[in-house]
Amino acid sequence: MKLHIFNPEHDIALASGLSNFTAPHAGRQLRHDLGFLPAIWAGDDDIVVVDDPEYAARCWKRLVPRFVYAGDAMPISKGTRKFLTWKQLSSLTDVTIEPWGWNSALRALLLRSGLIESQLPTLQELDTIRALSHRRVAANLLGQLRYDGTVGESYECSTVEETETAIRNYGRAVLKAPWSSSGRGLRFCDVERLDSEGLTQHVSGWLHNLLATQGSVMVEPYYNKVKDFGMEFESDGIGTVRYLGLSLFHTQNGAYTGNILATEAAKSATLCRYIPPCLLQTVREEICIRLGSLFNGRYRGPFGVDMMICAALNDGGESISDKRFYLHPCVEINLRRTMGHVALALSPGDDDIRRVMRIEFNENVYKLRIR
Repeated sequence: MKLHIFNPEHDIALASGLSNFTAPHAGRQLRHDLGFLPAIWAGDDDIVVVDDPEYAARCWKRLVPRFVYAGDAMPISKGTRKFLTWKQLSSLTDVTIEPWGWNSALRALLLRSGLIESQLPTLQELDTIRALSHRRVAANLLGQLRYDGTVGESYECSTVEETETAIRNYGRAVLKAPWSSSGRGLRFCDVERLDSEGLTQHVSGWLHNLLATQGSVMVEPYYNKVKDFGMEFESDGIGTVRYLGLSLFHTQNGAYTGNILATEAAKSATLCRYIPPCLLQTVREEICIRLGSLFNGRYRGPFGVDMMICAALNDGGESISDKRFYLHPCVEINLRRTMGHVALALSPGDDDIRRVMRIEFNENVYKLRIR
């Protein structure tokens, strides 16, 4: 039996490194409103821990008919799900815990909820997960995936002076916190403004605080992004990484807004308008090999690798056939479950069916919308 947990505040908790961590209001509300999400991939005998079991059961009841009876060959079981509160966890003895993501704050919460240490990862194991979640790991993998037809650089800086030098080298740059959640921890700089004004007060204050709290900043060249996407995987923790599927998603100002629900063939066809399928296959296979080795004895569970398709800067072509496109094979590694995994669990079995899955905030409530 598995215990599933949706803890969307994971990235912020991981960045803090604290066991005694209080999530921001938005994170707590997201966990409350969408706590039922793991029911999508949970088994009939599994348990999902939520803040409000009655509300979660109603959300699940509304979601299931949308797919099970739509002729989509969905893998979702139409069975009931068992939702428990955090206070009810003390009665559980023989469970495997499957959270959205592991961090020390979640471990502390589960201990306060009555679970015992032998059911949970050790603090040392969680320190390893946090170290593997640092953006320098993604930067190292990026360097190993630079085949013909790809772009991508990432440089770790530990001082303001080093950061300014990197910005000047790149001309236009993106500054990224080593640990950050989707859409957070990003700043954009260009050499013209830097040379005339220095770092703006906003960026300077952010950078000094980041260097003090996280020790470094990742500096990357700015790319002319055409499309966001990712590949979703699962590590067995003993050397094997399994590819699960493509994730085509949308972002706004770096923040996640939604996923395309379509078959693997349909998603591949969309990407292969820009880049050759053999390049996608090579990158996918190399990720499985290299991260299988890296995660051996260190991480078991789902993860995703975000990527993007970029157009050559100042390319004058008006149509896709006139432009040059490149694959950025590793924008970041999300060492946790992702919305891409949710989308894969909801993807149709028919090539002619395509939907959009979004997380919307309406009337002070987060809702999963599928259209």
